[in-house]
Amino acid sequence: MILQIKHAHLLTQRVSIKTYKMTKLTKKQKKDQSKEGGSNAGEYPNVKVFCGPDGGAPEGTYPVNTIKRGKSAIKLAHNAPNPEGIINCVYGHYPSLKAQRESKKSKK
Repeated sequence: MILQIKHAHLLTQRVSIKTYKMTKLTKKQKKDQSKEGGSNAGEYPNVKVFCGPDGGAPEGTYPVNTIKRGKSAIKLAHNAPNPEGIINCVYGHYPSLKAQRESKKSKK
């Protein structure tokens, strides 16, 4: 989809907008979203590896199928009931992240 945006002080710009397919959530997933650390429960239908349950968060939270998502899970772990569980789970999947963290700590 292409939209044209016009502002008085700017030239006409074209912006491309991606459309995302919304997934239907089950009753359990909706209930899990209200739990601590579960706001995105059920939002990752194509992901198989999660660290949420290790941190006390609902199933289907804190995906770690890529290193980028692993880094994100570490940053967002403070929202879970047991953040250390999520961090340890991520380090289990990506030991290189643990090495990076330790090297940063030693430089300080």
